[in-house]
Amino acid sequence: MAVMDNSRRRVVFAAESVIFKEGEPGDTAYVVESGRVSIFKTVAGKTVSIGEVEAGGIFGEMALIDDHPRMASAKAVEETACVVIGKGRLFEQMDKAPKGVRVIVNALLGNIRAMGAELAEASVILSRDKDKE
Repeated sequence: MAVMDNSRRRVVFAAESVIFKEGEPGDTAYVVESGRVSIFKTVAGKTVSIGEVEAGGIFGEMALIDDHPRMASAKAVEETACVVIGKGRLFEQMDKAPKGVRVIVNALLGNIRAMGAELAEASVILSRDKDKE
């Protein structure tokens, strides 16, 4: 369950709350004020951890920038407070940057998405190999 403080665009997620799921559209990014968030993918029915985001870190920004579905899921590990960044606010800042910056950012996001998928698949294959031993 999440509690939104509209005056500051701040939300608090209870421990174990799913913040968003892989494949969903994304129109917000989050900056962690306190707590921890687990980022993970599901590959071949297995959950593959991509990492954790702690205070000061940002997550959910990729879908916000490139309009692709979320590449991974996010879940609060413990009670976690986040500042919500909407697409409009981000694009206001991006519009102030030189035109080439958006092209570079989109190229980087494409590379990150590809590497994330490959990493998750490799993790599942390694896990299967260990199970066979």
